[in-house]
Amino acid sequence: MSTKTLAHQLAEYATSLNFEDLSQDVVHEVKRRVIDSFGCAIGAWNEEPCTIARTVASDFSAKDGSTIIGTTHKAPPDWAAFANGCCIRYFDYNDTYLSKEPAHPSDNLAAVFAVAESVGATGEEAITAAAIAYEVQCRLCDAASIRARGWDHPTYGVFSTALASAKLMKLDPERTRHAINIAGVNCAAFRQARVGELSHWKGVAFANAARHGVYAALLARAGMTGPAPIFEGQMGFEKELGVSLGDVASVFDKKKEAMPGKGPASMILKTSIKYWPSEYHSQSAIEAALFLRKDIGDPARVKSVRIESHDASVDIIGSEPEKWKPETRETADHSLPYITSIALIDGEVTDKQFQPERFMDPKIWKFLENVTVQRNAELSAIYAQAVANIVHVTLADGRELTKRVDYPLGNAMNPLSDKQLEGKFNALVVPALGETRAKKVVDFAWKLDEAKTVAELMASLVMK
Repeated sequence: MSTKTLAHQLAEYATSLNFEDLSQDVVHEVKRRVIDSFGCAIGAWNEEPCTIARTVASDFSAKDGSTIIGTTHKAPPDWAAFANGCCIRYFDYNDTYLSKEPAHPSDNLAAVFAVAESVGATGEEAITAAAIAYEVQCRLCDAASIRARGWDHPTYGVFSTALASAKLMKLDPERTRHAINIAGVNCAAFRQARVGELSHWKGVAFANAARHGVYAALLARAGMTGPAPIFEGQMGFEKELGVSLGDVASVFDKKKEAMPGKGPASMILKTSIKYWPSEYHSQSAIEAALFLRKDIGDPARVKSVRIESHDASVDIIGSEPEKWKPETRETADHSLPYITSIALIDGEVTDKQFQPERFMDPKIWKFLENVTVQRNAELSAIYAQAVANIVHVTLADGRELTKRVDYPLGNAMNPLSDKQLEGKFNALVVPALGETRAKKVVDFAWKLDEAKTVAELMASLVMK
C-alpha cells in the first residue's frame, strides 16, 4: 500500500494522464456524454432554477470567461459552471452511476467545459479532463457510501471537478494537490437536499459543487494553499464524514483498468445513460409499466399496482409519504409510485408528465392510493449490477399482470445505440434550436477530439 496521501495520488494521476493514454472506446463514450448532457441542458434551459442561476451568473463578466449556455455572455468560469450545471442536471435526465454511493457523473461536464473554454483548451484536453472526472467520482462512490451518513453525493463532486479543472489549467502536481485540499475543506453537502418535499436545490446541488471545484482550482493556480492531509487528517474528510475510503488511492494508477482491456480512466464505460427523465432507480419500473400497458389498454381497468424494488430504490424514491402526493416537480421525478403509475396511465414518460397540472391532478392522487411499494431481498442482492423492479398490476376482473426488468434501456449492460442517443438529443434540442443547428452541435461533438477549442460548441448552443 502506498504511503502517499490520497490527495498526492490523485494529483499525480491527473497530471500524468494524457489523451494518448485513453482507449478509443473511452474517447467515444465521452463524446456520447457530451451530446447527452448538452441535450439535457437545452431541454431544461427555461426551467425556473436554470433561469434563476443564469440571471445571477449573468451579473458577472470576465475577460477570459466562459459562455453561459444559451447566451453569448461570458461569466467567470466558476459561475458558468454553476449556471450550466443547473441546466445539465435539472431534468434528472443526465447519466448515472450506481455503487455504494450513487452519482450523476456528467454533472462534471459543466466544470470541464467552463474551464476548457476559459483557458483555450483543445477538444482532446477537454475529453481527457472529462475522463479523469468520471474516473475519480465513480471510484470514490465505489469506496464508501456517504448518503447513509446524511451527506449528499455532490460532496464527492468537488474533488472530481477540482481535478478536472486543474488538469485543464495545466497545474503541476503540487498546485493540483492544493486545489484538492481547498475543494475538500468546504465540500460537505447535506443529504436533506434529497429527502422529504424536494426543492430546486435537489437539481442544482452538484452545480454548486462544480462551482466550488472550479473556484478551488482557480485559487490554487494563483498560489493559494489548502489544508492537508485533507482526507486522512485528524479532522479531515474521513474523520468528519465518518467514512473510510480504504485503499482507494491504489486504483489511481494508469495501469489500473476499471474495464479490462479498455485502458486507464475507463470508469465512464460502467456508467449508464437515462432513457426517461426521472430518477434512475425508476427506469426499469417505467420500462416494465410501458410493457404492461399494452395488455392493460384502458387504465381505468387497473384496480391496484404493487411495485417490488431493491433497498436503494425504496429508501430514495419509494418510502416517504410525499411520494404519493407529489407537489413539486422535484418530488414527482423522485417518486417511484408516481412515475410507475403515470407510465401506466399515459403510456409515456416525458417532460409533460412532470408538469404541475399532471402530477397534482386529483385523479392521479386517487390512483396512487392503490399503489404500494415493497422491498425485495433478491433485487437488493443483485444491486447495483442490476437495477431491477417488478411491477404487478391487478385488474378489475381479478387478473394480475407482472413484468420484471433488470437492465433498463440505457444501462451499461443494455446501452443506447448512437442513433438512439441522437434521438434523445433531438427530442430535447430540435424544438429549441431547429434541426439544422441541432445537427451542427452533434456533428461537432462527434469530432470533439479534432477541435482546436471548445468555443465553437458553446457558441452553437445560443438560444434565438
